[in-house]
Amino acid sequence: MPMLNNKRFVITGVSSERSIAHGIACVAHAEGAELILTYNNARFECRVRALAEELNAKVIRLDASDDASVAACAESVKAVWPDGMDGFVHSIAWAPREAIQGSFLEGISRDGFLAAMSISVYSFAALAKAFLPQMEGRRASMLTVSYLGAEKVLPNYNTMGVAKAALESMTRYMAADLGPRGMRVNALSCGPVRTLASSGIKDFSRMLAASETLSPMRENITTTDAGNAAAFLLSDLARMTTGQTVYVDGGFEILAPGAL
Repeated sequence: MPMLNNKRFVITGVSSERSIAHGIACVAHAEGAELILTYNNARFECRVRALAEELNAKVIRLDASDDASVAACAESVKAVWPDGMDGFVHSIAWAPREAIQGSFLEGISRDGFLAAMSISVYSFAALAKAFLPQMEGRRASMLTVSYLGAEKVLPNYNTMGVAKAALESMTRYMAADLGPRGMRVNALSCGPVRTLASSGIKDFSRMLAASETLSPMRENITTTDAGNAAAFLLSDLARMTTGQTVYVDGGFEILAPGAL
């Protein structure tokens, strides 16, 4: 039996076929899950609707920076699934371009930092709060997407690295808070993948080359690799796994700092 048979998940961040969220959605669909995909604005709506059609998924608008939009999204999800949902995938991140290139201090600003933290970090908790009534009593699983820059300094990751560190900490606090209610919260730290989002990171090709050359597996991950790991964490097979940051990076994370 497929590991996500008859389960229902909202998946955010499916901006294109070249996204980790899309890889997760494809595997979740193949494993029997019923899905709702979200889109941020009109720029992405048509693209997300086309991808959703391939996955037999519904589509709902979500602006993660706006509390009213988060609340409206939760109400729309409830209208589609009035008897509940089994979790969601948070794959949302943003920082100003100047905050993810060059000097850390030269690129950081109060407004840019607050926006990055609001969109990339707070939105995970905001969605959990909004969806909580729909997840009660269903042993729900929540999953966010992180990166190695949360724990190690990587060139041109800068403010986003700080945001990802906060996101992984939030994962642990949410897991501790929701565990007594039978819910799990984990983070998936993926190796570098050539996605639409990563195209905004300066010299990202160097990260890809370093990972492929130095990682124990000697190859970069694919979005399907990320999807396979995510499906496990969303499933009942991982029923006692919570508060963890799970690395899917070919072993790159275990290397000594000098190798980076």
